[in-house]
Amino acid sequence: QVQLVESGGGLVQAGGSLRLSCGGSGGTFREFAMGWFRQAPGKEREFVAAISWIAGNRYYADFVKGRFTISRDNAKNTVYLQMNSLKPEDTAVYYCAAKPTAWRLSVANEYNYWGQGTQVTVSS
Repeated sequence: QVQLVESGGGLVQAGGSLRLSCGGSGGTFREFAMGWFRQAPGKEREFVAAISWIAGNRYYADFVKGRFTISRDNAKNTVYLQMNSLKPEDTAVYYCAAKPTAWRLSVANEYNYWGQGTQVTVSS
């Protein structure tokens, strides 16, 4: 059973940066595509970024392009989300997720495993 644990969330002022981490265990981490999603109060969970088994293949939601960077370290079973130029509208619980296939990476229902989430709050 794959288990994912996020960390790195917190309170930051607008324009600031945070780096989220997601540690995986219980599976062959390097064989999974990894995604980051977020959910703000009263809103649907939305896709943020994803990275395939081959780290060169990265995908981003339009609203984070140029600000967020997803990366992974398979030796450490960890995926990261570097978030720069944060805005108040980025406030949400951020979740990492894993799936064994490399398509439909922006679709939350396609992911098999989820972390518990980490809160990111951006103050104006």
